[in-house]
Amino acid sequence: MAATFSIPLKISGYYVLPINLPPLASFPTPATHYLYLSPHEPKIATPTAPRSIFLVNVPFDATEAHIKALFSTQMELPSGRIEDLQFEGDKSKECRGSSDQSSLVIKGKKSKKRKRGAEEQSLDDVEGAQMPTTWDRELQRDRRTAVVTFVDRVSMETVIKAVKRTRKERKQLVWGEGVDEKLPTLGSARYLNHHKLRYPNKTELLNSVNTYMTAFAEKETARSRLMAKQRQEPDEDGFVTVTRGGRTGPARQEAAQEQAEKLKSKQKGLEDFYRFQTREKRKARAGELVRKFEEDKEKVRKMKERRGKFKPE
Repeated sequence: MAATFSIPLKISGYYVLPINLPPLASFPTPATHYLYLSPHEPKIATPTAPRSIFLVNVPFDATEAHIKALFSTQMELPSGRIEDLQFEGDKSKECRGSSDQSSLVIKGKKSKKRKRGAEEQSLDDVEGAQMPTTWDRELQRDRRTAVVTFVDRVSMETVIKAVKRTRKERKQLVWGEGVDEKLPTLGSARYLNHHKLRYPNKTELLNSVNTYMTAFAEKETARSRLMAKQRQEPDEDGFVTVTRGGRTGPARQEAAQEQAEKLKSKQKGLEDFYRFQTREKRKARAGELVRKFEEDKEKVRKMKERRGKFKPE
C-alpha cells in the first residue's frame, strides 16, 4: 500500500482520498479507488454552496448510504450532518435546484416578460406519475460527480479536516463497509431481478397508469386555463399572447365594456411610448392648427364682405 500514499494530498485544488475496494468473486484482487473532493464553487452562487462539497470520480455503485457511511462511520463525522446528496444526472433534484437558482437570480429585478402563474408552474408537477421501475438499484456513470450538502459550514470544514487527518494517519478506508449487505446485490442477481421487474404486478401497473392519467388531465386543464388567460389579458407592453385556439370575446356586453375599460386603464400613459406615436400626435396637432387658421380666414373674409353692405334702418 505504499504506492497509495505516494500521491500528493491535493491535485488541481482537489483533495485526494484513497479508498480500498473489497475483492469480489469475479475480481478477487483488492484495488484502490481515488475520490477527489473540494469545496463546492458553482458558477452561479447558491445559498447551499458555502456548506457543500463537490465530489469527482464517484464509484459506479455509489448510493447515498455509501457516502453517508464513508463520512459518518469511517471518517467520524457526527451522524445527521448531511442534509442532501445530489448525484450528476439526478433530474428530479436538478429541476428543483435550477428553479431555486432562477428564483434567486430574478429576485429583485423587474422582469418585462409575462410572469408565470400558479397554473404554469403546475405543468411540471407530475411527481408520482412514473411507471414502475425495472431496476432495483441505480448505478452511477463512470467518473460521475456528486454534491454533498451539509447542515452547516462547520460540518463541511470538518470533512475537509478529516480527509487531511486520514491521509496523514494513513488510515485505510473500505468502500461499502457495512452498507453493501443492506442493498440489492449486483452481478447476475441484479439482471435476474431486472427481468422480473420488467413484468410488474397488474394492480401496481394499473395504479401507475391511473396516477399518470390523473396528473396528465390536471396538466392539460391547467394549460387550457393558462392559454385562455393569455388570450384575454395583455402584458405590460399592451400585447396579447397569440396561442392556439384563437381569441374568444366576452359573452356579455357588460363584460366587454369592463374589459375595454380595464385595457384602457392599463394603456394609460403609453400614448407617447413609441416615436411614431409622438410623430403622429405632432402631425395631428399641426393639422388642427391649419384647419382652425383656414376657418378664421373664412370668417374674416365674410366679415369684410358684410361691412360694406351694412344699411341702418
